Amino acid sequence: MLSSSDKDRMDVRHFSEPLVSVVIPAFNASRYIERTLRSAGRQTYGNLEIIVVNDGSTDDTARVVEQVALEDSRIRLLSTSNRGVAAARNTGIREAAGRFVAFLDADDLWHQTKIEKQVNALDRLSPQWAAVYVLHYIINSHDEILRSCRPDVARGYIYARHLTFKYVGNGSALLVRRDVALEIGGFDSSYAAAGIGGCEDLDFELRLAARYLIEVIPERLVGYRQYPGNMSSNHLQMGRGALEVVRRSLAANAPLPKYATKSATNATQKYAFWEFRQARNTYLSLVTIWSISRSEPGFIVRLLLEKCRRLIQHCLRLVTTTANGQAPPRMNRSKFDPQIVPSPVERPEETAQFRRHMMRLAEVDAKLSSILEPVADRLAPAAINHEPRLRSRTRKADI
Repeated sequence: MLSSSDKDRMDVRHFSEPLVSVVIPAFNASRYIERTLRSAGRQTYGNLEIIVVNDGSTDDTARVVEQVALEDSRIRLLSTSNRGVAAARNTGIREAAGRFVAFLDADDLWHQTKIEKQVNALDRLSPQWAAVYVLHYIINSHDEILRSCRPDVARGYIYARHLTFKYVGNGSALLVRRDVALEIGGFDSSYAAAGIGGCEDLDFELRLAARYLIEVIPERLVGYRQYPGNMSSNHLQMGRGALEVVRRSLAANAPLPKYATKSATNATQKYAFWEFRQARNTYLSLVTIWSISRSEPGFIVRLLLEKCRRLIQHCLRLVTTTANGQAPPRMNRSKFDPQIVPSPVERPEETAQFRRHMMRLAEVDAKLSSILEPVADRLAPAAINHEPRLRSRTRKADI
């Protein structure tokens, strides 16, 4: 329990901190939304408003949010018809009062220091620095850590590199200046309308990276949940969406050097290939791998070797299970605890070929950044649309 003097000091500190608006799009998210809200509410950064956009849910999402809001006056619930995650995020951006906006998917978790570290990093930089991202763990439905994301990071002007390496990785890792989010037009809802939603985050990040500098906190501060039934598990949609996002970005930012264009296309095709394979779509898998093999013939050889390695491992597991007469014990996994101390992220081992590849893309970014127009010379922020502000359904003070 905090003493009154402690609370007074916190109030003074929060008053001097810029407001951060947390935008949580939610569609039929009742299973996880309470954990997500408590993850946002326990941030060490106190000057928050938490905006949940109920995107036409047909389950108990609204009721769960309202219950949690009874304990936290910073939570607002907005309800709309079902229009997709991009439109829901845009609604949240319009309604946001904060200088910064942080996006959080309704089934993900944050480490308690995430927002504090991001604000401290971005607030000291010039307006040319528009956003800051963090790294993540992949977690399951029980909050258990399945694996870590690759610790690849870059900062500054990263557009050409981000086309290839897609550093941000998920929709819960980014904090952005609200006026910049408005200027670049928010999230593009046309992907969902075309039936290829799921990669709107990448589209937003690429439009951001093409015009601004981006900072990074190289710590795993997000628990990115993957489970059957969520958007990222729709592998066919994710693969098609990624290809279209990169196609549009390359078209909008032409001309890029041929090397950077080829690198981005190859990397995205490889991602799409694995998504199509998991979707068991033979036709798209074959079409994609044929396209990859034309520019990188060695990919098929590596694919076959990896297939053989996995087959051998599977056979060894079967032999072990048969010999013991029982299945191997379930692994004991650690949970994504919002209070755990983030472990240092080690840089992955890099081959000489990879370093040359990275240097060439970094040189492209350096040339592109030299022709960026100053922030002060840009047009006034463009509105996402002109819909009226929605009235909040839930506020503790109103109950």
